[in-house]
Amino acid sequence: MTLTERRTRYRNVLAGSECIHPASVFDPVSARMAEAQGFEIGMLAGSIASATVLGAPDIVVLTLSEFAEQIHRVTRASTLSLMVDADHGYGNALNVMRTVEELETAGVSALTIEDTQLPPRFGHNQGEELISVPEFVGKVKAAIAARQDPSLVIIGRTAALRSEGIEGAAARLKACTDAGADGIFLAGARTREEVEAMHKATSLPLLLGSTPPALNDRALLATNGVRIALQGHVPFQVVVKALYDTYKHLKEGGSPAALKDQAASEDLLNQALNRDAYRRWQRDYLGEPA
Repeated sequence: MTLTERRTRYRNVLAGSECIHPASVFDPVSARMAEAQGFEIGMLAGSIASATVLGAPDIVVLTLSEFAEQIHRVTRASTLSLMVDADHGYGNALNVMRTVEELETAGVSALTIEDTQLPPRFGHNQGEELISVPEFVGKVKAAIAARQDPSLVIIGRTAALRSEGIEGAAARLKACTDAGADGIFLAGARTREEVEAMHKATSLPLLLGSTPPALNDRALLATNGVRIALQGHVPFQVVVKALYDTYKHLKEGGSPAALKDQAASEDLLNQALNRDAYRRWQRDYLGEPA
């Protein structure tokens, strides 16, 4: 599947009438496992990329090149339509253009550019301060101008609900819509009333971050224009716990054999590592015996 086909598939989700949950992925193996379960859309968050590439928290210390490299590893290993959280675009509007160039080349289907001040200024907590509406609009317009493949999806992301309330968020949605974005990512939505108000404020499809139980009704979200709703990043958290438990078991003298039932089978490893394809290529191009 070509990158344009993956991006078109993502656009079809935004143009549809249902709300879907993407798979939170973080490396080639996780992407393959998600695809094997039937997921078509993947999500690589900046926080999870920072964790997997640097072993660091989500405090904007990951560089654009490191992010792009990890994205490329994921997109070459699967045919997921990958959406990514590109934070603030790694700087001003011109940096946003460079970010779009790099991430498009790395194979993303969709990326978000947000309106939070990043990295946070001295004396501020991360995520509590927003850039001005004109600066946000400039970033969205710059992102659109920088893309080479018109099927690449550019999404404006706003955290205004947390700091400016419904009225302030609605104003930012309108500005983002007028700037030509393909969708709006709402960070911090907590109530049905907020989602309904945001749906009324824009004709664009909505995307939601992790939501409270009150917003776990996909039919309700779909009715209010939400096409993609994240479920957090539990897969990465589960992997970290499994690694910790495994190393603890072995360090304390436990046997590897005792973990057999928890370990991946050979069939599952074959799938995770794409062994069948590599064996076929070895036969076809290296003349190795079957």
